Amino acid sequence: MPKLIDIKKILIIGSGPIQIGQGCEFDYSGTQACLALRDEGYEVVLINSNPATIMTDKETADKVYIEPLTHEFICKIIELERPDAILPTMGGQVGLNLFMELHKKGDLEKYKVKAIGVKAETVDKAEDRREFKSLVTSLGYDVVRGDLVSTKEQARKLAQELSYPLIIRASFTLGGTGGGIAFDENEFEKLVDAAFSASEHAEISIEESIIGWKEYELEVMRDRAGNFVVICGIENVNPMGVHTGDSVTVAPCMTLTDKEYQKLRECSKVIFKEIGMETGGANIQFAINPDNGRTVVIEMNPRVSRSSALVSKATGYPIARISAKLAIGLTLDEIKNEITNVTSAAFEPTIDYVVVKIPRWDFDKYNDVDGKLGIQMKSVGEGLAFGRSFKDAFQKAWRSLEKNIDGWQNSKNKFSVNELENLLQTPTPALFSYIKDAFYLGFSIDKIYELTGIGKWFLYQLQELIHEENILTQSNSEISRSILFQAKKDGFSNKQIANLTKNSILKIENLLKEFSIKPTFKMVDTCAGEFEAQTPYYFKTYEEQNDNRISNNKKIVILGSGPNRIGQGVEFDYSCVHAVKAVQELGYEAILINSNPETVSTDFYISDKLYMEPLVEEDILDILTEENPYGVFIQFGGQSPLKLAKAIEQKGFRILGTSYSAIELAEDRNLFGKILTKLSIKAPAFGTAMCAEDAIGVANRINYPVLVRPSFVLGGKGMAVVFNESELLSYFKNALKIDSSKPVLIDKYLENAIEFDVDLICDGENIFIPAIMEHIEEAGIHSGDSSCVIPSYSLSQNNIDKINIISKMLALELKTIGLMNIQFALYQNEIYVLEVNPRSSRSVPFVSKATEIPMAKNAAFVCLGKKINELNTNIPQHCLNKFNIKVPVFPFQKFPDFTPVLGPEMRSIGEVMSSSHDFNEMLYKGYLSAGLKLNKSGIVLYLGDESKIENYFNIFHSILKDNFDFISYSKFKFKLEEIKYKIKNQEIIMIISPLNFRISDNNCEVSEISKYAIQYKIPVLSTLRSVKAFSIATLYNTMRS
Repeated sequence: MPKLIDIKKILIIGSGPIQIGQGCEFDYSGTQACLALRDEGYEVVLINSNPATIMTDKETADKVYIEPLTHEFICKIIELERPDAILPTMGGQVGLNLFMELHKKGDLEKYKVKAIGVKAETVDKAEDRREFKSLVTSLGYDVVRGDLVSTKEQARKLAQELSYPLIIRASFTLGGTGGGIAFDENEFEKLVDAAFSASEHAEISIEESIIGWKEYELEVMRDRAGNFVVICGIENVNPMGVHTGDSVTVAPCMTLTDKEYQKLRECSKVIFKEIGMETGGANIQFAINPDNGRTVVIEMNPRVSRSSALVSKATGYPIARISAKLAIGLTLDEIKNEITNVTSAAFEPTIDYVVVKIPRWDFDKYNDVDGKLGIQMKSVGEGLAFGRSFKDAFQKAWRSLEKNIDGWQNSKNKFSVNELENLLQTPTPALFSYIKDAFYLGFSIDKIYELTGIGKWFLYQLQELIHEENILTQSNSEISRSILFQAKKDGFSNKQIANLTKNSILKIENLLKEFSIKPTFKMVDTCAGEFEAQTPYYFKTYEEQNDNRISNNKKIVILGSGPNRIGQGVEFDYSCVHAVKAVQELGYEAILINSNPETVSTDFYISDKLYMEPLVEEDILDILTEENPYGVFIQFGGQSPLKLAKAIEQKGFRILGTSYSAIELAEDRNLFGKILTKLSIKAPAFGTAMCAEDAIGVANRINYPVLVRPSFVLGGKGMAVVFNESELLSYFKNALKIDSSKPVLIDKYLENAIEFDVDLICDGENIFIPAIMEHIEEAGIHSGDSSCVIPSYSLSQNNIDKINIISKMLALELKTIGLMNIQFALYQNEIYVLEVNPRSSRSVPFVSKATEIPMAKNAAFVCLGKKINELNTNIPQHCLNKFNIKVPVFPFQKFPDFTPVLGPEMRSIGEVMSSSHDFNEMLYKGYLSAGLKLNKSGIVLYLGDESKIENYFNIFHSILKDNFDFISYSKFKFKLEEIKYKIKNQEIIMIISPLNFRISDNNCEVSEISKYAIQYKIPVLSTLRSVKAFSIATLYNTMRS
């Protein structure tokens, strides 16, 4: 069919900052869509607020607007650009909600913007649970009993008609925000309150529980000619009751009979048609009662989703790219399958392997957070693994999480039978470890199934792994070829085998060589080998035949950043993608290795060759041995590749750019301290300690308060400010749990210092610094949790010059080639160096967007031999005339038990950016983009120590005078319920809780107020500078017309 000819310009709304429930999978999907539409000759206008994405690179779309994702700003862009159409299905729930707001307010009609890919009526039918259920039941299919309610009284009445447990969900939210499972009336009341506060439409869903049922998803696609394909089925290993984003999942579906699969397929096809979705992709979720086979339709996402990205990577079928082409009128049979270049997109993918996804949680970043899993998503990332069997993929997926796990492992605890039974009944991230404990304690499959609800087929697979472990344990040094080969086929790492057989890893490696057991590489080709694949996309396994095609080209391997986690997210994937582009531009073959299915880097269109494998020593060295590259990039993927640097170098592979020894030198505080002394560079007094006694000695020497952290960590993991000896001893025990073989670093904490960041490129002779970033929050709050501004607005020219001089001295002394990040502090008008990281940093994308200089790409050029004077380092004048801010976004709403206090350990998960010629407008747009409420009148509530109140009051009074009141909680003695009422009704517009005001048993009400404020998007601020910045933004909002 012909493409749509009545449209020329298409608007795409991005998904905004990374959040739990909406991660970087939408950077991948949105980027694919933009490029696909441009390939077809359309002009693309993009709006998104996330600077850390490839999607917001100016090369991705014809016009890129990094602006707040609000109705007001989108309308301004529509008025300015006058697009002919809008494609609303690529920006997740955020994009879909904004599309519906534009529709309902008449803006699309006013500006004559046509919706493509999905209609507003379709979104209403799919997203409105009552309408969706009505449609499904009218088609003869079953649904979960329940209804929507808009008041608490209606909720209570419905609860009486149903029976506990009950599922409570908020409408139009992502990742199950505001939802939960109520087992009794008390839990019901709390969850209903939370759901109403989270729901954007003052409507919540209450349904019967189907906990324990089997859960399946089908990723489906349809074109306007009525052609329909199922791309892939996904089966959740965890039963219903755990959010699919928190569930271990497997593709294809392993326990569905063909009859059941065809039933779900036909149901999906009918629903897709009847709901009115003419083109594009969607995700439909089902649940099946394992006892009687009752099948219910749970929900439908009329857009690309988290599962779309997973299925795209699992099958090689680019769902977002094809959805975008279907939206402009092409049909499936007209779209070429770019992996085979022979078949069309109308061919349903066939896969002859198994893919397992395991979520990654970062609960250790949030003290006192409930680690139970439920219908509200809590994971921050995921690892994906391929194998020829479930056992193989399952073991590799655990390694992919990069949590020092060699495969499926037990909990390393000794439990009684009763303790283990209780643990197995509660879904947590440790559930599969407890299942292994249970097998070793003699629990039967029937018993484990009864306690966990995990299907027996999966439990039999796990039991077989236990059986193999027993065989390996009994083998000791007499391990045979057949036993060793089977272990490798089933995903056992060399380290696992060595531990089980009580051998060294070297002995196992030698046995593999002796038995001629080598890894083989299989291709992801969408067709199970029926047609020859043109796009090299591989995974590792152990078989007799190797499908890998090795070229004679000069190759560069780029190591990715692995699963998203707090401290290492999409920012590093951004740098990896730019490194790939640089490698290709210089004529090398770019080979990328990563295990994250959400990212742009694992799109097979990006690199010349892609390996979806864990970023662990054995797997990486196997690939390097297979490919024998010219060199390896380790500086772009964050801490994950750096941990592999020593092993890579020892095996004789060349690390391009800064050497491993230089990286180690920067991390070794004693050696680095000597460099600072040699260069006469100021730094906080410091010391290192391997034991508590040493730590006390260092702290007494440099004086409290001190900043303590383990070495070789990212995101400030295990970092804290301690004020006395007892706090230090308490901390020291916990810090050494991270890695007791590495020293704890102890620095003098510079109170009230202003912090600065520099990202630079060094070619061994010269450096290039595009900008100096100034943190809004004082030193002591992790740099990833602080808002930062380009250009610096507090530094004198003299101090700017000092920073430039010090930066060059350090870069040359450390023999840096490529990127380096340096953190400075201005303390008593002196410049101090806090930390140096000779690698890419999380601020590189922000600096690149603010200055229009591709920092990661330029750094890769330098690593491959170019000099800085050969590169384009001219910052455009329009960039020099603007202020830019990066504001962090936190997942506190997902963790209502956590007191939202910031400190030296990073807790943010995403970021937004805003720019303006006006400093005050920049602040306003930055906080607005981050989702904070900016009101035009109200109360500022102070929760801190009365001795510090004057400083905060003076800031408030100098900026916000009319229509605002400043009130101290301890002085006015409000009742807690009165405060909560004022927060809920937006009467309180800001909470001030100073950084060093620590929560104790005597002021637990202060903690509860802070937690409650976060649920209503009221900012909780902890420093003088952040209070000043937010007050300026609030003032700007009051003065806007």
